[in-house]
Amino acid sequence: MSYQALYRVWRPQAFEDVVGQEHITKTIQNALMQDKLSHAYLFSGPRGTGKTSAAKIIAKAANCEKAPTPEPCNECDSCIGITNGSIQDVLEIDAASNTGVDDIRDIRDKVKFAPSSVKYKVYIIDEVHMLSTGAFNALLKTLEEPPSHVIFILATTEPHKIPATIVSRCQRFDFKRISSQTIIGRMKRIMDNTGTVVEDEAFMLLARAAEGGMRDALSLLDQAISFSDETVTVNDVLAVTGTASQQHLARIAHSFYEKDVSTALQTSGELLHEGKDPVRLIGDLIYYFRDLLLYKTAPMLEELLERVKTDDSFAEFSAKADADWIYSVISELNQAQQDMKWTNHPKIFLETTMIRICHVEKAAASPNSQETITGDAGQLLQRIEQLEKELQQLKKNGIAPSETQTAGQPQTAERRSFKGKASGISNSQIKEMLKKASKQNLMQLKSGWGDILEKVKVEKVSAYALLSGAEPAACSDQQFLLSFKHEIHSQMASADNIRSCVESAVYSTIGKSLSMMTILHPDWEKIKQEFIQEQQGQSPESEKKKQEESDPLITEALKLVGDDLIEFEEE
Repeated sequence: MSYQALYRVWRPQAFEDVVGQEHITKTIQNALMQDKLSHAYLFSGPRGTGKTSAAKIIAKAANCEKAPTPEPCNECDSCIGITNGSIQDVLEIDAASNTGVDDIRDIRDKVKFAPSSVKYKVYIIDEVHMLSTGAFNALLKTLEEPPSHVIFILATTEPHKIPATIVSRCQRFDFKRISSQTIIGRMKRIMDNTGTVVEDEAFMLLARAAEGGMRDALSLLDQAISFSDETVTVNDVLAVTGTASQQHLARIAHSFYEKDVSTALQTSGELLHEGKDPVRLIGDLIYYFRDLLLYKTAPMLEELLERVKTDDSFAEFSAKADADWIYSVISELNQAQQDMKWTNHPKIFLETTMIRICHVEKAAASPNSQETITGDAGQLLQRIEQLEKELQQLKKNGIAPSETQTAGQPQTAERRSFKGKASGISNSQIKEMLKKASKQNLMQLKSGWGDILEKVKVEKVSAYALLSGAEPAACSDQQFLLSFKHEIHSQMASADNIRSCVESAVYSTIGKSLSMMTILHPDWEKIKQEFIQEQQGQSPESEKKKQEESDPLITEALKLVGDDLIEFEEE
């Protein structure tokens, strides 16, 4: 077979070809020039980012006849022999196929012998995390004190599976995903040498489909070249990669926003008919909305977009789509992607998810206006604001006494009785609950309060609005008490539909079935103080009398004239 894949033909032969990993190549080049190569290296990172290629380049540079040199010459016998694999002193071992203790012991026994044709013996162990525990133990001593003529280079995509004792004996370098622009530059350079014509947008699609791996990008490019006629087009790349075009994704996104179920299902049906995978389509939509959110919040970071090429249509859509709506769509798509892993009917999950998203309420452009919440929730919040204004006006101007009110009765008496019973709960009931309450229960409720509010928000936005200013005050094994700043909020939160929603969220979060009680914050402070004093065996009146009697002047005055003629006044 004379033909070789692009990624094999254009495999990096020098450090300058290992693109996107300059933080590693520069360090190693300096070590080569200063003759400070380590005895063991650990290369970790995603697939196709240049780990084994960099390992072979180190082997060539260390054994090059022109050493010390920052780059192998690729012309001397040593460089050519290492490149074609004819020099036996440089061994590339696949740990996935040689996982046993005996394989590593064989290496350990041969390490002591000097290299036959070059300066250093180099052992490149690929996918080293596949070694067994016994094999790692056999490798430990050799890694710690190897002969001076040996270099170990370990490569892995899963460094967390390597024992810490192995990692500590190596210099570790983490290879990162290669940026799309870097991948595009490398592919253009290769295509210029081969003479193949590729559209610029096709390059972009290939780079983004590769997800940071140069080898994957070249494999997809090779496949697209074979699929195309003379010029590699965008449609060729879409057919090869199985991804959806930006036009299709935009059409689906707009149909979500416009609540157009038929267009969403029709577009997805066309893509599935062309052979697109439902799970892959969901993933493309997640990336599209991710880019939409990123561009909306930080348009200057356009280079971070993964799937989208910005144009006027995309910019206009990002401007009118609300961030909260985008969050909700991403959440729905992500949940669908998780569920589709466990079903034999992913197409049905895709369709039901699209229908559900089309019914998600979208917010308006201004998040601070009342129009951001539509439907019944918006009307309810408007009503709450109106009642709060009326309440403030009543507090400012006072309440006219009713016809049945006696002349000597203070006007504030009615307000005081109403104020303490905003939730229909008496002070005695609250004190009874406090006897069974515990700090542990309250801390458990407070720690999960944020999650409870999020669940309430998903279930009923109006309930979430009422609870935004409330905080847990006490909690027992059967009940919990919420303290509110405003009377109207406390009253409305006591409604059966609101209370049941909150209690359900509490149960699903902390696993306890608790009944909700509400109280105003000033009343809670007063009841709490009274309860503490009662538990200590004293009432506010008795405490005051006790303090007065403890004053020697007051005691003497009581003896002289009696308590009937003495009036106490606080300064």
